[in-house]
Amino acid sequence: MIEAEIPHLRRYARALLRDREAADDLVQDTLERAWRKRHLWRPHGRLRGWLFRVLYRLYLDGHPAPTRDRDKLIALDAIALDPRDRAASNGLQLHCRDVLAAMDRLSPEHRAILMLAALEQPSYRDGARMLGIRVGTFRSRLSRARQQLNELMETDDYTSASAEARG
Repeated sequence: MIEAEIPHLRRYARALLRDREAADDLVQDTLERAWRKRHLWRPHGRLRGWLFRVLYRLYLDGHPAPTRDRDKLIALDAIALDPRDRAASNGLQLHCRDVLAAMDRLSPEHRAILMLAALEQPSYRDGARMLGIRVGTFRSRLSRARQQLNELMETDDYTSASAEARG
C-alpha cells in the first residue's frame, strides 16, 4: 500500500528541493515518521494525503532549501533535439531559469503549495487535507503564491536577465 505512494512522494520532494539526494532523504524521513506514527492514520482516510501531510510538515520543519546549482539537476540544453527549434528552445530555457529563480524566492509554504498543485493537481479539499490545513487557507495560500510568483516574474531582475541572454 505505501509502496504505491513512494513515486508520488519522491516527485513532490524533488520538486520542492530540486536535489535528488535531499529529496530521497526527505522521503525516507517521511516514511520513517509515518511508520512510527502509523497509529495516527485513520484507515478511512486517504493514505496519500496523510503521507503528503507528513512530508510537508518535515519540509517546513527544516529540510534544506532548494539547491542553487541548477546545471547539475536540470539539463535545459537537452530540451531542443531539433536544431530548427533551437531559438524557441533557448527562449524556453531562459524562461525556465527565470521561473526557477523566482520559485527560489518564494517562502517554503508558497513553494510547497504551488508544487503540490502543479504535480498532483488535487481539488482544493484534497489539497487542504494533504497539507493538514483548511480549504479556505489552501485556496488563499495558493492564490497568494501564484500572485507572488507572477510579481517576481515581472520584476526587472528576472525579465532583464532573460532579455540580455536572448539579445
